[in-house]
Amino acid sequence: MADPSSYRPKPGQIPDSPGVYRFRDEHRRVIYVGKAKSLRQRLASYFQDLANLHPRTRTMVTTAASVEWTVVSTEVEALQLEYSWIKEYDPRFNVKYRDDKSYPHLAVTMNEEFPRVQVMRGAKKKGVRYFGPYGHAWAIRDTVDLLLRVFPVRTCSAGVFKNASRTGRPCLLGYIGKCSAPCVGRVSPEEHRELAEEFCDFMAGRTGTYIRRQEQQMAEAAEEMEYERAARLRDDIEALKKAMEKNAVVLADATDADLIALAEDELEAAVQIFHVRGGRVRGQRGWVTDKVEAVTTGDLVEHALQQLYGEETGDSVPKEVLVPALPDPVEPVQEWLTARRGSNVSLRIPQRGDKKALMETVQRNALQALALHKTRRASDLTTRSRALEEISEALGLDSAPLRIECYDISHLQGDDVVASMVVFEDGLQRKSEYRRFQIKGFAGQDDVRSMHEVITRRFRRYLVEKERTGEWTDGEDAAAGIAETLAPPASPASPAGTAGTAGTDGTDSDGSAAPLALNAFAEDDGRPKRFAYPPQLVVVDGGQPQVAAAQRALDELGIDDIAVCGLAKRLEEVWLPGENDPVVLPRSSEGLYLLQRVRDEAHRFAITYQRAKRAKRFRSGPLDDVPGLGESRKQALIKHFGSVKKLRSATIDQICEVPGVGRKTAETIAVALAQAAPAAPAVNTATGEIMEDDEHAAPGTTAGPVEEPVTAGASDERRGQET
Repeated sequence: MADPSSYRPKPGQIPDSPGVYRFRDEHRRVIYVGKAKSLRQRLASYFQDLANLHPRTRTMVTTAASVEWTVVSTEVEALQLEYSWIKEYDPRFNVKYRDDKSYPHLAVTMNEEFPRVQVMRGAKKKGVRYFGPYGHAWAIRDTVDLLLRVFPVRTCSAGVFKNASRTGRPCLLGYIGKCSAPCVGRVSPEEHRELAEEFCDFMAGRTGTYIRRQEQQMAEAAEEMEYERAARLRDDIEALKKAMEKNAVVLADATDADLIALAEDELEAAVQIFHVRGGRVRGQRGWVTDKVEAVTTGDLVEHALQQLYGEETGDSVPKEVLVPALPDPVEPVQEWLTARRGSNVSLRIPQRGDKKALMETVQRNALQALALHKTRRASDLTTRSRALEEISEALGLDSAPLRIECYDISHLQGDDVVASMVVFEDGLQRKSEYRRFQIKGFAGQDDVRSMHEVITRRFRRYLVEKERTGEWTDGEDAAAGIAETLAPPASPASPAGTAGTAGTDGTDSDGSAAPLALNAFAEDDGRPKRFAYPPQLVVVDGGQPQVAAAQRALDELGIDDIAVCGLAKRLEEVWLPGENDPVVLPRSSEGLYLLQRVRDEAHRFAITYQRAKRAKRFRSGPLDDVPGLGESRKQALIKHFGSVKKLRSATIDQICEVPGVGRKTAETIAVALAQAAPAAPAVNTATGEIMEDDEHAAPGTTAGPVEEPVTAGASDERRGQET
């Protein structure tokens, strides 16, 4: 625990102007980011008697080891910089809202020639109109199904659209009148785009004018005794009204607004947002956050606004934002919202009428969300705590393993050997910490040797981080010994005494961990590091041999404060280093269930990576190894010659005839194809006949390697079955 007075700046050093400040811990990691109208006054508030500080603020200032600041011109700039740094550094003491799901939107791809209506999640794309978010994807599909009768816009995927265009037959929706079938030319691109724009107008809330126009057309059709057309218009109007009933009018003045309500206690806060467009509730979402710093309701509102509108621009930011409390000061936040929208945004507390009544409804939703979250968390926390305690008792650990790392090896009969590392913290997945490795120290199938290599590489990186941040305190001799320990072994494919090449970020080109020299790291900038945090428990997928290999790797690196165990699949036995008999946990044990979840997640992650590598290898061809040859020119070459076999037999002058291929590139292609071994001949599996042209194998033939079932680790004895 640090004494705040040890790093307190002198009062004259701190400017009395707007700015953003960062607290860092002893390892230079950013642990808190804040902004201030006056840096001098705000920072002075942290360096007072610890007894007068909020408990969470007291924990933050005693964890920190330094503070630094950046001066900006205005409070709006401070707000923008604070938001950027919180996203970049992910400080542990800042409020972070945990969105409990990825909310779906109704999207219209206006950036395509034939706009498509579909459900979309994730980051928003340029040129796409979004409506929502909605609580459930089925709610979007129900609404779209009603509206397609009136606005028969394309909803099919690109593959279905191309297939219909090729065959000249529309899909089922085209036959039943729920698609205008632009794929077969029933409507022109301009007519289809007009339909999509009318659909967007209706979803944006401009419903009254369209329904009145439909009613007028129905009356005219009836007067002209076109009763069938009048009946169709009547059914269309009913479908539109039914779709509108799904979103009842809540604000009579057709307001576009977002209403934000909060429910909080001493430890947590729940946020609920209602998106109102055209006076109707178009979407709802919610977040929950731990209050890791001393914050007011106004501060929570400000953080919620940053989370909600930090990536939004234009109409995605409504004209009116209603909140339960205003940030202090409110002007910079309002200016920031106005800049995001491009026009004036009103940020205020509703005082009376329909808006106040709706805010009370949002508030009730926030209270229910917080109560439900606390019920779930209490149950989950109790179960996770019991599981960690059972693991600690069974393995004889000094404390509960709050961070568990699990490793698994996966390969295809000795080819494409890879490994996975998954991380569970407090019994929950920490997917941002997952890592994957390629086995590079040797070729072939040896799960024990592979496990030793992976553990060595992972914890060598940890020791590098530990040495670089100054956590070694045994003097120069110890540091020299550590540097010798960390020196990476020579790769079989590299000259003796070398370690190959690695990227400046400490990873191989494929993203796997690579052995590094101590000087391979740039100056620390406070961002979270890849291998900086050690686990309390290492779990390997396997039995005694894998456990012994992992323990031997740790012993060779001089690490003696990390426990190791293995979980064998056959009987779900837990193996410890140096023990002849396994630890058998009860089948109903929460600890065993947690270890199984960790092991299965590592197995899934390893097989996913191995499959991806296998698929990439099977898709590769001799042209992939030609330097500087992109996908477009590859396709042009195959289209011109018809096959790689014919391209291999072509002259340089003939290759130069392909558009975009110069003589130098043609020479490179010819040399690469001459050096590459031709693929194995295609064989007709029904007759045994060898096909002459290996690039044109008929259906039912195979060429080159035949896929074998994946074997994932030595502990997985069910060869031939992927799990």
